[in-house]
Amino acid sequence: MDLGLKGLNVLVTGGTKGIGRRAADIFAAEGANVSICSRNAEEVKAAVGGLKSAGVKAYGEAIDVGNKAALEGWVSNSAKALGGIDIVVANVSALAAAEDSEASWQAQFDIDMMHTVRTVNASLPHLEKSKWPSIVIVSSVSGREIDFTSPAYGAFKAALIHYAHGLAHKLAPKLIRVNSVSPGNVYFKGGIWSYVEDNLPDLFKSAMALNPTGRMATPEEIGKGIVFLASPASSFTMGTNLVIDGALTKGVQL
Repeated sequence: MDLGLKGLNVLVTGGTKGIGRRAADIFAAEGANVSICSRNAEEVKAAVGGLKSAGVKAYGEAIDVGNKAALEGWVSNSAKALGGIDIVVANVSALAAAEDSEASWQAQFDIDMMHTVRTVNASLPHLEKSKWPSIVIVSSVSGREIDFTSPAYGAFKAALIHYAHGLAHKLAPKLIRVNSVSPGNVYFKGGIWSYVEDNLPDLFKSAMALNPTGRMATPEEIGKGIVFLASPASSFTMGTNLVIDGALTKGVQL
């Protein structure tokens, strides 16, 4: 299937590892130009080099997405570097700390919620000029069910799903599509579940036991869902929350 992504310009926050990196790689493999951001300058440089090897334009900056000015600057610079913005993937999330503290609530608000809102708002003037404008917000199954993550993590992941759905209705008349993706447990070396496996083996064992497939998802599996949902091939999908969890969650999504 041709996803219709060739020549389109894509922004992915947190695009140097895990879900964000795999989504960025898949976009580039489909012929899209990609801009990424992350905290680590060396990782950004390496990722941009990898994206360019696919024969597309690529751009990246090392920023803290909790910094409004830096985030908005990256969006503006990305539009200039790529020649516009067609697709935005808001992917960055604060670490899912289990404690119920004010610091945890603030981190989830600043990173998960406000980085998403600011990325969207800064990108909208560019998306309005696109023939295939699309926004994908990465949430989590923790926004659908109560689990062992922090109250703040689950609350803001739920808020992101609500925000995406409301934004979809608001922007549909402009034909700007908005959807969310809710991954289940995702395992990759250097990721949160790799850390839990090495340092909290009992928690890892308990979490793994909840997965009826006997394994966690790969970034590739989530990335493919994000790319399809963002692409022109999914042109009439608006306001959807795509759950990719290997039947981890038991609640019915109505």
